Amino acid sequence: MATLGTLITTPALDRPDLLPPPTQAALADWPGAAEVFVAEIDPDLADTAAFCAAYDVPHDASANCVVLAGKREGMERMAACVVLATTRADVNGVARRRLDVRKISFASMDAAVERTGMEYGGITPIGLPGEWPILVDQRVVEQPLVIVGSGLRRSKIVLPGALVATYPGVEVIADLAREIPA
Repeated sequence: MATLGTLITTPALDRPDLLPPPTQAALADWPGAAEVFVAEIDPDLADTAAFCAAYDVPHDASANCVVLAGKREGMERMAACVVLATTRADVNGVARRRLDVRKISFASMDAAVERTGMEYGGITPIGLPGEWPILVDQRVVEQPLVIVGSGLRRSKIVLPGALVATYPGVEVIADLAREIPA
């Protein structure tokens, strides 16, 4: 069991009811899945600030996964960015250069939900389309345990930060994010 705050976790593979189909399928094929846990939460408390307060989870153990979209020569390029809640992704700098696009933005809610098969506000890197790069800030992998969405608003995934780096398609990038001033 992975302990973080007051969450009650169980092995993720034992609770498919708390995972959307893309996340279930990805975990079934990932050798690291044995170290991935899931916790059921109140879906009204899924947003980071409310979640951390309600479940006594430190913000520096909570990671956010956002979907980005950019275009180059008429071709859309999608990616995910995973950063700690204490930081803000450098979307217009580091992420834009990595995707090699002139302009980049957060994908619309409808596009993010449609293309991931996950619920908005619960998107996880586990189970994203295989062709998308998953850009992960170095600070995420340095955490002993990190919590991220499960793909559903009613649960969260808990796993070792270092394990995130082993997920297919992940690129760990130093300074992908900047600290949010206090």
